[in-house]
Amino acid sequence: MDWIQILKQQADWSKTNSSEYRLSPEQAIELYDNAPLHQLMAAAMARRKSMHPEGNVTYLIDRNINYTNVCTINCQFCSFYRPPNHPETYTQTFEEISARIVELEEIGGSRILMQGGVNPELPIKWYQDLISSLVINHPTIDLDCFSPIEIEGIAEVSGLTTLEVLKKFQSVGMHGLPGGGAEMLVESVRNDVSPKKGLPKNWLRVMQEAQSLGLTTSATNVFGFGEGAIERVEHMLRLRELQDQSLQQYKIGFTSFIAWPVQLEVNSFGRRNKGQNKFELGAGSSEYLRHVAVSRLFLDNIENIQSSWPTMGVAVAQMALLGGANDVGSTMMEENVVSASGTTKLSASEEELQDVIFRAGFKPMRRDSDYNLLPTSILTAEVSSMKAPTPIQ
Repeated sequence: MDWIQILKQQADWSKTNSSEYRLSPEQAIELYDNAPLHQLMAAAMARRKSMHPEGNVTYLIDRNINYTNVCTINCQFCSFYRPPNHPETYTQTFEEISARIVELEEIGGSRILMQGGVNPELPIKWYQDLISSLVINHPTIDLDCFSPIEIEGIAEVSGLTTLEVLKKFQSVGMHGLPGGGAEMLVESVRNDVSPKKGLPKNWLRVMQEAQSLGLTTSATNVFGFGEGAIERVEHMLRLRELQDQSLQQYKIGFTSFIAWPVQLEVNSFGRRNKGQNKFELGAGSSEYLRHVAVSRLFLDNIENIQSSWPTMGVAVAQMALLGGANDVGSTMMEENVVSASGTTKLSASEEELQDVIFRAGFKPMRRDSDYNLLPTSILTAEVSSMKAPTPIQ
């Protein structure tokens, strides 16, 4: 079946007949490789409307907190980490972390996303005491903390299973897990760029354990490591299969899917992109938009697809809203991991995100970490009052 037939078939998709029209990996690869971008985005936009007919685009007021940069995993694409005993290592104190959350509370935020490196110097009690302290001092803030690879590292240091670590953290107030550390859930790619990070099945197992406890989770994808459509669709397939299992068994799964291209400016992996043996790495705007569109059509069991302004810029993130995405991410306030590899825009105001959404022809709605809609004060001019005409949807 060629891309024309596939898109024609997908036009009949609805929530009630989703299983009948589920894309196969082979069909997704055909779309990825051969469908014209504008037609692929149009199909993804139609799917987005079927799944979210209300016409909202959501966003979150939150803050990223990178509590430590000590890490032993040595991912080639990471410019943030420092090995133990390096002179530039840091671990924030409870007071420093709390002060950052106070700044979030002052602008009405609802969530922190806290992750760092795999730091073997921190015992599990440090993490438990941190979560307990933050719950006491900031009871209205959801604590989404520690990616699966961090949970694995904490389990190894403490001699516990990852499930036991998750239960201990949940008992003192942890709300969920960030989706970081997935990158590409394909053995060949992972072994090349982050061999110490473990097999894809480890990331998937920790996420399923978190879902079994009712913790909030999201799924991520970093692409542009030199892989092709086959590997990118394999990553999405593993997420879709886990989502099917968790929704059936636990009635909860990933809240969302967020993808972005690897940043190459100042890390050892990016140096592969130079010289006579230059290997084509990273991804541009068109390839990113194609990836978002395919993910919307393929991940039929994940409700929310997020666009990425920190890596792609607000203009491309806005275009992604017209190609399958229904969420524009968060204000972040600060970001230290991706930015260490070369991005320059580290935060966005609520007004800026609202403006991006309005100009794409949608209604901005504030949300929490679980995608529950929150009261939203409009801070920017609506499209009807702007000089440019309202976009036609």
